[in-house]
Amino acid sequence: MLDLIGDRWSLLLMLVIAQGVHRNGELKRRVGGISQKMLTQTLRALEANGLVERRDFMTVPPHVEYHLTPLGASLGPALGPLFEWIETRFADVLAARAAFAGREAA
Repeated sequence: MLDLIGDRWSLLLMLVIAQGVHRNGELKRRVGGISQKMLTQTLRALEANGLVERRDFMTVPPHVEYHLTPLGASLGPALGPLFEWIETRFADVLAARAAFAGREAA
C-alpha cells in the first residue's frame, strides 16, 4: 500500500480528484509534469486498488471521468495532516537541501 499511495504521482492525483470529478485532460493540466503514460498507469493502479473509479460515458469523442471511491475518500483524514505539514514545512526542507548542497560543495 505504501508503494501505491507513496509514489510521486498517486498522492497528487488523489488530492486533485478529492476536489471533485475530473476528466483525463483536466488531471494532466492540474498535475504539472506528469506524462500521459504515467497519468494512465497511475490512474489504473488507483482504480485497480479501489481508490478511484473511472466512469466511461461510451461516447464519441470519448468522455471519461474519475472520482474517489468511498475507500479512496477514507484516506482523506490520514493524508490531510501530511499535506498540511508539506505546506508549512516545504520552505524548511528547501533550506535544508540548500545548506547540505553548500556543505557538499565546500
